[in-house]
Amino acid sequence: MAACLVIGMACALPDHAPSAAPRELELNGGFTIARLKYTGGGDWYSDESSLRNLLRALRERGDVRVSQEEEGVVTPTDPEIWNYPMLFMTGHGNIKMSEEEARALRGYLDAGGFLWADDNFGMDKSFRELVKRLYPETPLAELPFSHAIFRYPNSFPAGAPKIHEHDGGPARVYAVIKGGRVLVLYTFDCDIGNGIEDAGVHDDPAEKRMAAMRFAINVATYTVTH
Repeated sequence: MAACLVIGMACALPDHAPSAAPRELELNGGFTIARLKYTGGGDWYSDESSLRNLLRALRERGDVRVSQEEEGVVTPTDPEIWNYPMLFMTGHGNIKMSEEEARALRGYLDAGGFLWADDNFGMDKSFRELVKRLYPETPLAELPFSHAIFRYPNSFPAGAPKIHEHDGGPARVYAVIKGGRVLVLYTFDCDIGNGIEDAGVHDDPAEKRMAAMRFAINVATYTVTH
């Protein structure tokens, strides 16, 4: 299934994508994820073990074929971005992108890519400003609990799990949706990335870590199936 996603995304890539051709050859073994590196002072590298743990959990589950258990790292203008059907970004601080980087990231998303942004407390204001630059015509909208991300393969009838308390209130999940497809997923006041880090990093209870991983599996599965 992941191979089909890669082939479909390669067909959708714009003519100016320089590395579109190698994508199918490089990723035909399965699904993988890249961490999005940005400037501005935010710690884009936080939640260091989270993606490795997610990829391992996906491989063990067996529903999604995984090509490697170590995530990549890309910037918006890195040609390698086209090798990854899913990007993950997080941090505690400011996010900055040049106009060139913003155009490149929107091009990737419009061509079939998927960005999951997980607020690690502190990036909310700058991330929302970035989304307005990327998609001024399509603002972030909160997802209803009936959305597929809350339903498959794990059920979250009351929404995303809340791992840590930040801003108060329930965990919130927002998205940029075009043509019925989620291009950008934003998990706010959830700390899913913290929840899927190595045990002991945050001393979270096992049930919270399990809930975080189950939700992260839903996000990755959605990327593959939509």
